[in-house]
This record gives sequence, C-alpha cells and structure tokens, in this order.
Amino acid sequence: MGLIKGLFSLLIVTLLVLSVLFVDFVYKTFSVTPREVHTDAIVVLAGGRGRVEEGIKMYKEGQGRLLLLIGVDPLVKKGELYRGTKPDQVYLENVSRNTLENAIYARDLITRHKVTSISLITSRYHMKRATLIFRNALAKDIAIYPHPVDSRNLKEDWWIHGGSFKLLFTEFYKYCGFRFFFMLAPGELRPLPGGS
Repeated sequence: MGLIKGLFSLLIVTLLVLSVLFVDFVYKTFSVTPREVHTDAIVVLAGGRGRVEEGIKMYKEGQGRLLLLIGVDPLVKKGELYRGTKPDQVYLENVSRNTLENAIYARDLITRHKVTSISLITSRYHMKRATLIFRNALAKDIAIYPHPVDSRNLKEDWWIHGGSFKLLFTEFYKYCGFRFFFMLAPGELRPLPGGS
C-alpha cells in the first residue's frame, strides 16, 4: 500500500512539474517578439505559411546581407520564390527535411559566408525548438535573433482550441527531447574549429 501511495505521489508531482513547464513554454512562445535588426543573414526555415514571404520582405528592406531559404522543395527554383535585386545573395537549400537537418545544412552556408549574426524566421509555435537547435548547431559567437511568424493554426486562446493545444503540446515534448539531448551531449552538433 505504501509503495502504491509513493508511486501515486510521484505521478502527481511529475504531472505538476510538467504542467508548470508546459505553461512556461507556452508563455515564452507567445512572448517572443521580432526585433528590427540588421544581420548578416536572414535564415528562413521554409515549410510554413508566411515564412518565405516574411524573409523576402525583410531582405528587400535591407535587414540582411544574405537571404538563406532552408528546406525548400527540391522542385522549386529560385526565380519562383524570389524576384528582386541582389539575387546572387539569395541561396536555396533543398536537401534538409526537418529542423535538425535545417540547422546543419544552414550552418554550412553560414560558415561559408562568414556570417556572424542571423535573423531566424519560422512559425511562432516552432521558434523555441528551432532556436534551441540552431544555438547548439552554430558556433557560440554567432548571434541569433528569433523572428516568429504567426500562423492561423495557432490561436492565442490556445486552451479552448484543440488544434492549438495539440500543436503546442507536440512542440513542447519535441523541445524537451532536444533539451535533454543537449544536456547529455552539449556541443555535439557544433562544428569543429576550422571545420564547416
């Protein structure tokens, strides 16, 4: 009987801790606000509505020296996405298929072009995980400025929208998984000094 009570108490404490962490995750997800800052590169994680358009708009406004469109469909050509000045400073990466691969392939472009600061564009719900992965994949001295894009499938009153709750909870457990991974293997994704 004592063992069952102990396990039940442990379960309750675990659920309380997870609830607090989840609420904190949601609060921080909605608290991130874009900053108007000039960076070496605008890095767009393609795949979500409005992300590429926001990156192109910022690039055309002169907020970045380079525009890196990461995770673009292999069938899409640059001319289909970007028409404007300085097309030679716009790069498409079309091999990566998830956030971890996005960071690794983006890192190659970032290293090659001696980038020291990036504006990272992705959907709001995805921003905390993307920032965490990029922070662990890039050299420590590269500044990352999160620039979230709002999407219709994430509502601010998420607790009464099943789709928003599911989306946030899915991101929360993926984020926790990566946090745990990076706690066990800090710097595992970082490039070797002098390498790419």
